[in-house]
Amino acid sequence: MDALLARRGVGPIVAATVLCAWSHPGRIRSEAAFAMLGGTAPIPANSGQVTTHYRLNWALHTVVLSRMRYDDETRAYVKRRTAEGTTPREIRRCLKRYVARELFRLLENEPSAT
Repeated sequence: MDALLARRGVGPIVAATVLCAWSHPGRIRSEAAFAMLGGTAPIPANSGQVTTHYRLNWALHTVVLSRMRYDDETRAYVKRRTAEGTTPREIRRCLKRYVARELFRLLENEPSAT
């Protein structure tokens, strides 16, 4: 949990939410599946039915908003993508996907994550 809390934008509530969604090593087969679980993949996770993993999406959204406000690298990315004509919604989705990838790799490779 300490490794999660060390990441920019991740607080105790977000870390707990991510840990609950991830559960244990091997439960989720890939970082793409983890992103799909959080609703951040470019392809919808369902066929129009209600998605049940709002908490992970909320946690990723919270991290992204925090980084967009306080992290210089993220702010530069947002500025560059905005200049390219990308919509704010798509920029946030891309950032959520990046955060999902980062957290999944951390959880899968960190022996003390659980």
